[in-house]
Amino acid sequence: MTDVVELPDIEDRDDCERLVRAFYERAMVDPIIGYLFVDIAKLDLDAHIPVITSFWETILLGAKSYGGGAFHVHADLHAKAPLQRGHFDRWLALWTMSVDELFAGPKAEESKAHAHRVARAFHRRLNGLPPDFLSIRPKGEIVVTKHGPPSVLDLAG
Repeated sequence: MTDVVELPDIEDRDDCERLVRAFYERAMVDPIIGYLFVDIAKLDLDAHIPVITSFWETILLGAKSYGGGAFHVHADLHAKAPLQRGHFDRWLALWTMSVDELFAGPKAEESKAHAHRVARAFHRRLNGLPPDFLSIRPKGEIVVTKHGPPSVLDLAG
C-alpha cells in the first residue's frame, strides 16, 4: 500500500519563495523560454527572487511587500525579443508544474488562477502597444534602446 502524501498550501513568505525558486529552476533551463531569462533579460536571480517573492506574497497573502509594476519590465523585454503566446503558455505550464509539485489548497489554486490572468493580460497589452510605446513612458522610467551596427532594415528606412 502506498502512502498518500498531502501537500501543504501556500501559507507564508517562505512558501512563496520556495515556489518562486522551483519555478526559476525550471524556467532558466527551459528550451522554449529559458533564453528570455538568461540571454535577453540577463536575469540576476539573487536580486530577482526577493522581488518576485514579494509579488506573490502580496497577491496570495495580502502582505503588501511588493511595490513595483511588472508590466513595464515585460514591455522592455518584449521590445528586445517579442513575447509570443507560446512563451506565455510555456511560462504558465512551468508555473503550474511548480505549484502542483509543492502545494495543494486554495492559495495554490489562487496562484495558478492569478498567473493565468496576468499572462492573458500581459499578452493582450503587449500585442496592443503602439509602436512608439518606449518613447512615451512616464518620466523617470528606464527606456531600452537598440545599440550596435545598423541592420539592413535600419539602412533602408
